[in-house]
Amino acid sequence: MSDHATDAATEAFVAHRNLLFTVAYEMLGSAADAEDVLQETWLRWVEVDPGQVRDQRAYLVRITTRQSLNRLRAMTRRKEAYVGPWLPEPLLTAPDVAQDVELAESLSMALMLVLETLSPTERAVFVLREVFDVDYDEIAAAVDKSPAAVRQIAHRARRHVDARRPRAAVPASATRAALESFQRALTTGDLQGFLDVLAPEVVLMGDGGGIKQAAPRPIVGADKVARFIVGGRGKLDATITLEPTLVNGNPALILRLDGEIDGVMAIRVEDARITGLYYVRNPEKLTRVESETPLTLR
Repeated sequence: MSDHATDAATEAFVAHRNLLFTVAYEMLGSAADAEDVLQETWLRWVEVDPGQVRDQRAYLVRITTRQSLNRLRAMTRRKEAYVGPWLPEPLLTAPDVAQDVELAESLSMALMLVLETLSPTERAVFVLREVFDVDYDEIAAAVDKSPAAVRQIAHRARRHVDARRPRAAVPASATRAALESFQRALTTGDLQGFLDVLAPEVVLMGDGGGIKQAAPRPIVGADKVARFIVGGRGKLDATITLEPTLVNGNPALILRLDGEIDGVMAIRVEDARITGLYYVRNPEKLTRVESETPLTLR
């Protein structure tokens, strides 16, 4: 490839990099793996003459999708050997991500976990169609299926996700209010404060990855979750600092022990009460919570 073509390829890749990263992350739930996918995408992109590509954005998304599918299939095997529950890698995000309601919902820990229950191809089709509004013909080219098959996969995936996602979109203000109540209860160790903000069917999931201690399986029920948190807090011989922030476009808490990041707590809220608590402690997943990761649907 000539220097001019290389410059053109680089310019196109850089222009769409944030979009490509977002596509890969939505498919994988891992920033580290998404970065690897972008590297693989770049290596394939520089072999192409950009002047011969009619729609560079679509072409780059297609390459990224194929590489993400390959990576997702490999990750499925890796997750089977993972110690304890697996949660997506949290990303510190800018306020503009939170203001994009569609993007923030698609990045929420709750929905990302629902996407984990799809097959790799279903996840790719759902993400491209429902999140990025890619047309069926382009999705078909990306996943090596016919447009008719893609429509069927999209319908099946949408039905699956709709049955498991929150019943109604929750304003960020409601999530913040619930998180503030949770923060007060955690600060004081107030058992009743937890019971007031937790829904009866709340589920707590902790991800320590076998490196940090975490609940080995989900804990279900307000009383069990509240007592687990209060008991764990009572055993700590450290100063707890709770820092409200935006993670994956949604309100969350960064917990520090004696100034060091211990983990990130994300929540799912329905009817003003917390139905899901997701606490990521695995230090390998906490590298993106101190500097913002730019994400975009465009």
